[in-house]
Amino acid sequence: MGENASGNAGHAVAMRGIVKVYPDGVKALDNVDFTLRAGEVHALLGENGAGKTTLMRILYGEIKPTMGEIYVWGRKVSWRGPWDAIRNGIAMVYQQFRLVESMTVEENIAIYLSSLGLGRSEARRRTLETAERLGLEIDLAKTVADLPMGARQRVEIIKALSGGAKVLILDEPTSNLTPLEAEKLFSTLRLLKDMGVSVVYITHKLGEVVRVADRVTVLRRGRVSAVIEDVGRTSEEELARLMVGTLPPPTPRPPGKVGRELLSVRGVSVVVDGVERVREVSLEVREGEIVGIAGVAGNGQEELVDAIIGLRRPVRGSIEVQGRRIEGSLDFYRAGGGYIAGDRGKVLAMDYSVAENIAFLYYTASKTLLLRRSRLEDLFRRLVERFRLVARSPWTPVGRLSGGNQQKVIVGSEVLRGFKLLVAVNPTQGLDIATTSFVRNLLSELARQGAGILLVSTDLDEILELSDRIYVMSGGRVTGVLERSQATPEKLGVLMGA
Repeated sequence: MGENASGNAGHAVAMRGIVKVYPDGVKALDNVDFTLRAGEVHALLGENGAGKTTLMRILYGEIKPTMGEIYVWGRKVSWRGPWDAIRNGIAMVYQQFRLVESMTVEENIAIYLSSLGLGRSEARRRTLETAERLGLEIDLAKTVADLPMGARQRVEIIKALSGGAKVLILDEPTSNLTPLEAEKLFSTLRLLKDMGVSVVYITHKLGEVVRVADRVTVLRRGRVSAVIEDVGRTSEEELARLMVGTLPPPTPRPPGKVGRELLSVRGVSVVVDGVERVREVSLEVREGEIVGIAGVAGNGQEELVDAIIGLRRPVRGSIEVQGRRIEGSLDFYRAGGGYIAGDRGKVLAMDYSVAENIAFLYYTASKTLLLRRSRLEDLFRRLVERFRLVARSPWTPVGRLSGGNQQKVIVGSEVLRGFKLLVAVNPTQGLDIATTSFVRNLLSELARQGAGILLVSTDLDEILELSDRIYVMSGGRVTGVLERSQATPEKLGVLMGA
């Protein structure tokens, strides 16, 4: 599938002069060079929209470059699709895992390896051998839906290596992990290096980069702004400056004036498919405060939020927003509620324009259609001015925007619509540090202005930075409540595993 090029023979991967221009004229990558050595962890940093995921999707064969060359182990290649890359030893583990939740671990891995020509017994042998080499526990009979996020990630890594991957691309690998699970991942990275596996580590968590990376490539607006060969001699502050320039400082949140109760949750239990996912949970949110809910994903937070915003009926207990009992989503919105979902893909219609998505979001909240073109264009302009939304026009497909700008469409539309109580679920998940800083400062400012905010996040740094009071959930119940002055990562970690 190509010719040798001596200048690239010393690298596991060499990408030269990569350009990607989309049909609407947006240049996502502009003459990018990227190299990956054997047995190294190479961090890829950049703001949302800087081009890092696009670059790796090109390496993985999901999209084709407009220009440029790719060499794998010194051989020039041109993939027809991801399976070409996989068969040549390149695998990608996405932030949102690509596993069939209703199937067992063994079935998921067997399907993947069958596409590489391996039978069931050989797939099983390779899986167990790979898990043993990495020192990772794996229960082949477990259904994926019953696994915590850290275990699902281990399945993805074992699956890739069992298929012969020598280059592993990890996209925001700790975004859904507890501190303990993240530590296990870091240990796995050290073993992968010892095995000669090359890792591309895409993240916005600068502390992790300093800790795990051998080298760093920083992308900014589709171009390489820096390649750092000795990570031990750099700092988080320098990495941040290379990514985005100077960041605004966090908005200070001294204890403010707390007003009346906005949200009252009393003894709420939620049953889904015959299983009690939320167990006798009580909490409250008042004007002017941010109340955090911490916990590993899958411990009842999603079901509790669904009940609060009126998408699920609790089997026991009551929920009130500003004294109005919540029995449906319209009750929630009419009582002054606002909602930021944790999964952009479930909220936005990616093939539709920014303006159309604004209309959809308004309709969801009020059942009022915004059909006037002038009104939608006005809301778009306000998003651009107040929230620094970057989009060519109101009619640009929202799927063409970076993850950070997609989040600004969601957050901005909700803020412009107005609310008294905001339920925000993982509002900065997967965002770069500049957009993360912007969203967190916005939440702080909203609380200062008198809104009440329920912040549900798997990011402990976010919870600790923003929350006045923190509820910890594990196994569907509240295992502890901490005031800001009491909370530490260690205390939260213990309660999350209780």
